Amino acid sequence: MKYVSTRGEPPPLGFIDTLLAGLAPDGGLYCPETWPRLSPAEIAGFAGRPYAEVAADILGRFAGGEIPAADLGSVCAEAYASFDHPAVAPLVQLAPDRFLLELFHGPTLAFKDLAMQLLGRLYGHVLARRDRTMTIVCATSGDTGGAAVEAFAGLAGVRIVVLFPEGRISEVQRRFMTTTTASNVRSVAVAGDFDDCQAILKALFQDGQFAGAVDLAAVNSINFARIVAQTVYYFTAAVALGAPGRTVDFAVPTGNFGDAFAGYAARLMGLPIGRIIVATNTNDIIARALTTGDYRRGRAVATQSPAMDIQVASNFERLFFECAGRDARASGAALRAFAAGGAVQAPPPVLAAMRDALVGVAVSEEETAATIARTLRETGQLIDPHTAVAVAGAARVRPGPAAAPLVIISTAHPAKFPEAVNAAAGATPSPPAAVLARADAVERIDRLPADVEAVKHYVREFARP
Repeated sequence: MKYVSTRGEPPPLGFIDTLLAGLAPDGGLYCPETWPRLSPAEIAGFAGRPYAEVAADILGRFAGGEIPAADLGSVCAEAYASFDHPAVAPLVQLAPDRFLLELFHGPTLAFKDLAMQLLGRLYGHVLARRDRTMTIVCATSGDTGGAAVEAFAGLAGVRIVVLFPEGRISEVQRRFMTTTTASNVRSVAVAGDFDDCQAILKALFQDGQFAGAVDLAAVNSINFARIVAQTVYYFTAAVALGAPGRTVDFAVPTGNFGDAFAGYAARLMGLPIGRIIVATNTNDIIARALTTGDYRRGRAVATQSPAMDIQVASNFERLFFECAGRDARASGAALRAFAAGGAVQAPPPVLAAMRDALVGVAVSEEETAATIARTLRETGQLIDPHTAVAVAGAARVRPGPAAAPLVIISTAHPAKFPEAVNAAAGATPSPPAAVLARADAVERIDRLPADVEAVKHYVREFARP
């Protein structure tokens, strides 16, 4: 199994080198040369199996034999042992034809844990055998940073710097990053928004001399291993609801588009997904792109669902590449044009391919709050604002009963956003132990301007032996 850049310039890499590289040197994102395809019998065989076993099976199809099957099994078992629900990603029924897929049972109460706990152990496994120390820089809109800190804190062979937009995330999200005492972690508040943090991260990778000097790595969803890990819960949820014997729809709240692209990837792998409803908040670049083909950057607006306050969705590049018939020249030209001018129009055949599987919908702040209140009133379920965006988007696209079950991705525990939830529904979520443990802990935060050179200097000093 080899991996190619969406922009086509560097030579293909194997799985481990792709894992460690993160972003391709030409600025593109890695995708497999060919997607592994599962037969209906193989998909049906996931029924009733532990989540970690399904994860090891799927991961093995991408690892190409570079990591022994027994080691993959151990890595996956360890990754999901810390989750507080035996199913890891349980389904909760909301109505006869729709379900919540709860992805917040990991150590930082967000869906990022399902990929990051696995990624941390993969890094530990690989780096120990290569006797290598790497510097991870992670840009976060809230949840990725906390999940990365939890997964990599204290891990030999890794230094990690987390960049988050100052004042743009919840206190609970911030404390999952800033209260660690691990000496290999730094949390940096950037004077800007998430798009600024993400642009800085990409600029670090595109400076080959800098990246080589600090042995730079990334664990954002630009890292393809994150996408692989996130396909797993699409398979387990769909199989629990009758796949491959029936089609299943999904609704996904999205910012950087990694979670939604993982569903698209599962579909490419043979999972019978009908439609993926891609729901954004008022930062609606993805919803607009999927509706009109106009992928146009705006300025990110702060909302009650801050992990989605993004106007440059990195994983859109992977979708464009696939829907352009894997034409790296076309994909590279389009995304370079976007980087230069802030806008690109998907050609009609590319847009048609996107809309074959994906439906974009934008949800207002008022609709988000009303959905939190209505869901509690009608079902007894208290949901966070990001989940509410997906619930509202699903209601708009599929307002009535349908033949296919609909799975709504619930990305975070409501206790991560207590102020927003209470304002919307008049109910305060009970804080889990993981939140209480950090409530009074001392925070360690460094602050930097939204400036590439300032971040480079900071990372160089941290990586200095």
